[in-house]
Amino acid sequence: MKLPIFAILLFAFSLAGFGQNLNSDEQKIVGYIDKHSGDAVSLLEKTVNIQSPTENLTGVKNVGMIFAKELEALGMSVKWIEMPAEAKRAGHLFAETKGSKGKRILILGHLDTVLKGEKFRRDGDKVYGTGLGDMKGGDVVALQALKALHAAGLLGDTRIVLMFTGDEENSCDPVAVCRGDMIAAAKRSDFALSFEGTVRNTATVGRRGASSWKLEVEAKTGHSSQIFKESMGNGAIFEASRILNEFRETLGKEKYLTFNPALFVGGTTAETKDSNGSASGKTNVVPAKVVVNGDLRFISEEQKEAARAKMREIVAKNLPGTKAKIDFEDGIPAMTPVAGNYDLLKQLDQVSRDLGAGPVEALDPGDRGAGDIAYVSDIIPGLDGIGIGGGQNSHAKGEWAQIDTMPMLTKRAAILIYRLTR
Repeated sequence: MKLPIFAILLFAFSLAGFGQNLNSDEQKIVGYIDKHSGDAVSLLEKTVNIQSPTENLTGVKNVGMIFAKELEALGMSVKWIEMPAEAKRAGHLFAETKGSKGKRILILGHLDTVLKGEKFRRDGDKVYGTGLGDMKGGDVVALQALKALHAAGLLGDTRIVLMFTGDEENSCDPVAVCRGDMIAAAKRSDFALSFEGTVRNTATVGRRGASSWKLEVEAKTGHSSQIFKESMGNGAIFEASRILNEFRETLGKEKYLTFNPALFVGGTTAETKDSNGSASGKTNVVPAKVVVNGDLRFISEEQKEAARAKMREIVAKNLPGTKAKIDFEDGIPAMTPVAGNYDLLKQLDQVSRDLGAGPVEALDPGDRGAGDIAYVSDIIPGLDGIGIGGGQNSHAKGEWAQIDTMPMLTKRAAILIYRLTR
C-alpha cells in the first residue's frame, strides 16, 4: 500500500525516536551497555567506597588500580605515572589502545575527591556517596563505553589515550611535571573528551580558568586620633577597602569574570600562610598592614590579562599615607569556547537524537568551574560534562547522582567515540 508522504515522514521520525538511526555496530554497542548496566553500578559502588581525597595517596592509587585492571582486560597498554615525592601526589593512570586507524581521542577523568568518602548507598534511582558525580561516575561511564566498543570488536584498531589524574581537585606544581604527560598526549590527539558530570541536557564547551592573587597594603601607623591628617594618612584597612571596592565597581559586571577576596587580614600586624591568617591591633592605633588573598576566574587568557592590568592600575592609585602591591599566580587555564568544541557538541547532539534521547545544548561556561581539560584545550578541540548526570552537592556532604541516567549517557559517549574514530 502506498503511504502518504506525511505518514512516511511520521514513521521515519518515530523510528528515529527509538534509536533506529543506528548502524549495526552501534546497535551492538547499545545492546552491551543495556546488558551490563548492573556491572557499571557495582563498579561505581566499589570505587566510591574507597576513600580518595587528593591527599590520600594510597586511596587514590587504589581507585586507579581498580580501573587499571578493567582497562588491561580490554587489551589496552596500561601504566601508572608516578609523581615526584616532593609533589605529594599519588600519580596518574594512563592507558592506550594499540590501533593505528582513525581519529585520535584523549579521554580524561580523575580519581581524587575533595572530601573524605561517604559510603555508597542507593535510594531508588538516586545514589549517594562522595565522588559520584565528581567524578567516579564519569570514570565509569568512560570505561563502560570502552568496554562496549571492545565487546563489539571495535576498540582494537582505534587510537585512544585515557588519562585519569590523581590530583585534579588540587593539582601539584609545576604544570610541566604534573600535567606534562597529559599535554604530550594531547599533542598526538585530535580531540579530548572529559567525563565530568552532565548538567541536565547539556555538555560543556567552555570552562573558566582559575588563578589567585595576593594584595598587600602598608601604611603609616600611630595614634588613631591622627587618621586622615596629612601627617598620618588613611591607614591600611581603608586603602585595602578602596581597592577591593574599585575592583567590584570596575570589573564586577564583565561577563564570565569573577574575583573573590577570600581571606582579609589587617591590623597593626598582619600575615597569611596558605588558607590561614593572623593579625593584631588596637582600636586606638591606625592599622599598618593588610593582606588579602583571593581568586580570579576568567574565560580566556586575554580576559585574564586584561583584568590583571586593570587591577594593577587600581592598586597603584594609593590613598595618602599608604602603598600597595598585588601579585598574581597562575592556576588552571581557561577552556575557551571555540569552533572545534561546538563541532564536537553538534556531533554529540546528533548521537543523542539518534538514540532518541533528545537534543544536547551547550552549558553556559559561567556555570562550570575550572577542570583538567583546560590544560589541553589550547591544543585540541574538546568537550566536557558528559559523565553521570542529575547530581548535586559536589564538594559537599550528601553528594548524589541519578543512576538511571548512566546507561543512556554511556551509550551516547560510546557511539560518539565510535563515530569520531571512524
